Amino acid sequence: MPIRSLTPTASEMGRFSRRQFGALGLSFGLLAGLPRIAQALTVNEARALVDRLVAEIFNVINSGRPEAQMLREFERLLVRYADVPIIARSVLGPPARSASRAQMRAFTEAFQGYIARKYGRRFREFIGGRVEVTGGRQVNQFFEIISTVRLRNESPFELRWLVSDRSGEDRFFNLIIEGVNLMTTERSEVGAMLDRRGGDLDALIAHLRTAG
Repeated sequence: MPIRSLTPTASEMGRFSRRQFGALGLSFGLLAGLPRIAQALTVNEARALVDRLVAEIFNVINSGRPEAQMLREFERLLVRYADVPIIARSVLGPPARSASRAQMRAFTEAFQGYIARKYGRRFREFIGGRVEVTGGRQVNQFFEIISTVRLRNESPFELRWLVSDRSGEDRFFNLIIEGVNLMTTERSEVGAMLDRRGGDLDALIAHLRTAG
């Protein structure tokens, strides 16, 4: 199956398809640069983490709650299951090195809200669908958990979750869909937002607080 753009067109913004799924993660190089700790995570534990996350996502989707409440729940799940500080630093890229601690805290908070809103609104397409975790394996210092996504009126597609405990907690740090690294997509989009603001990180943070 050919790889297609993950950037939605204006007509696609309200629809969640394989081209628009998820968008969180960090580069393998950044993961390798984390302080090394004794690895306790196993492939079964990494798979169980993904199973729990998927179950909670569907609980929210099927809850019938108003959209605003659902988006808050998606942000809560993001904070609980994803390594958000690492992801945010990776997505910001080189500007993270010159940002102050206060700016990085503000960016991370704004980014997690932006991601939760951006993709949470599209999770409605998961109603009537399912995600099946089918396997997992260790890859260097992390685990790759493989799942199949089955949505209504869509052909099944593969979603791989990269999970690690090297930051001190069991978290996923990237998603790969049909061979596409979704961190790359988010880094490109956030980088373009920053460029349009002349490299002003504070302006980018203000934008992300309401975007998505």
